[in-house]
Amino acid sequence: MKTIFSGVQPTGVVTLGNYIGAFMQFPALQDEGKAIYCIVDQHAITVPQDPKELRSNIRTLAATYLATGIDPNKAILFIQSEVPAHAQAGWMLQCVASIGELERMTQFKDKSDGKESVSAGLLTYPPLMAADILLYNTNIVPVGDDQKQHIELTRDLAERFNKRYGKVFVIPEIQLPKAGARIKSLQEPTKKMSKSDPNTKATIRFLDTPKQIEKKIKSAVTDSEGIVAFDEKNKPGVSNLLTIESAVTGIAIDTLVKKYEGLGYGAFKEGVATSLIEHLTPVQERFNELIDSSELDKILDEGAAKANEIASATVKRMENAMGLGRKSR
Repeated sequence: MKTIFSGVQPTGVVTLGNYIGAFMQFPALQDEGKAIYCIVDQHAITVPQDPKELRSNIRTLAATYLATGIDPNKAILFIQSEVPAHAQAGWMLQCVASIGELERMTQFKDKSDGKESVSAGLLTYPPLMAADILLYNTNIVPVGDDQKQHIELTRDLAERFNKRYGKVFVIPEIQLPKAGARIKSLQEPTKKMSKSDPNTKATIRFLDTPKQIEKKIKSAVTDSEGIVAFDEKNKPGVSNLLTIESAVTGIAIDTLVKKYEGLGYGAFKEGVATSLIEHLTPVQERFNELIDSSELDKILDEGAAKANEIASATVKRMENAMGLGRKSR
């Protein structure tokens, strides 16, 4: 059985785009292999965070994972900072990485561009990300294109470590996502839906109420034709709404087009809103059951214990290989 590792930063609100594009895909991974899901809170502090807000976001993210369908009997869910091996292995891998290759990371260049000062952690977090993956003998890392460079560095560091100190690490494979739903802004449907959009009508949030969802869908930008058809170039707004309904119902877009034939945009938007609310309501109810519960703490405690057992063994192998400590352990 292959090990699959995925990590998400607890940095802010989960949008409908995040939910459909990422969270809805996660449950399938736990049926494909040994799935390990990590809330990578140590990565979040490479830029300043409000401590209370960060702690709230960590808990919210954990509850979102579970409400979306992660089964703790099938998968391991844990918080990165609760497994000390991540920081330990991250330091050892920093000592294998070079400054030059870290400075070439696109995300470091983007986030540091034009700033007078950035944290050292922003430069050195790729080895910590490599540690996250390598600690669990990971075979597959599902990531988007924006993280591909970091996984390639992870592979390079693992191969370099193995060559220098002996075979310790499994070399992970990158798994790019299948072409899936890309959710756009409700107000500017040629752009991605964003949590930072100043127009509150543009973005549906995972925890929006049914009334908020209905209002946002009804105010979504379409066009003047009144014809429901899928054409991303000429009808981006209508196509975006069709994509949303298809994603949450599993109904093919062509079938939805036939469903709304001759009905106009009023009925179309009402149908999309109803489908989305019907899908999200039980997920939100499960989230609300979990967020302040002892059940959530129990799942995270058990997840941290399972992760600690695997990760600590890898750290010992790393330390032994590098000659750290008084004697081999």
